[in-house]
Amino acid sequence: MPMPNSVIYILWTLCSLSLLLIAFSLWGKIGVIAIIVSNVVIMNIFVLKGIVLFGIDATGGNVLYASIFLGTDIITEYFGAKEARKSVFIGFFISIFFLIATRFILMFRPAEWDLYHESMNYLFTPAWRIVAASMVAYILAQNLDVLSYNWLKVKVPKHLWLRNNGSTWTSQLVDTIIFCTLAFAGIYEIKVLLGIILSTYILKIIVAAIDTPFLYLTKLIVRLRPKILT
Repeated sequence: MPMPNSVIYILWTLCSLSLLLIAFSLWGKIGVIAIIVSNVVIMNIFVLKGIVLFGIDATGGNVLYASIFLGTDIITEYFGAKEARKSVFIGFFISIFFLIATRFILMFRPAEWDLYHESMNYLFTPAWRIVAASMVAYILAQNLDVLSYNWLKVKVPKHLWLRNNGSTWTSQLVDTIIFCTLAFAGIYEIKVLLGIILSTYILKIIVAAIDTPFLYLTKLIVRLRPKILT
């Protein structure tokens, strides 16, 4: 009997966030940026995979995308808003690089013995409207996340959980509204579109709640390995 999607979702969320912590503990800021960049690239592939989680329509990119916000929160917390914004734009640039690279590689005429060109062409030929919507939402929401996290850090410096969740709730809402509107407006009726926005946002909020203990764990990592901040 196959494992339920909801179980896979929770397991992958925990795995994804754990790997982010491991990267931070091993390589500090560079490790977090590497995870952010990887997630940005992979999410643009798996956003095309439709799944149902807890009775809610979702895509394979939801967990990957949501965990990016923990990465930018970690960088903002320990390295400042300027470095966090830099990580956002690095992710954006690498995503564009990936799209251009795949187009050029797929332009090559396949050899007679090639078995995978058609499958790769199908997989890596993007739905341009969805990709554009994803990239616009990413660059705006991520910068908002950094801005709001940094603002909350100044206003409520003793409440790590509040700046983590407050910035993520705000930016994820903006991200979800922008992406769903740009990607699906005119395709679905308003009622259906609002349902997609609500369900997608709920899933992101679940990840935001799960990632809060992981942000607290970074405090332990920093105490044990203070050199990662240099």
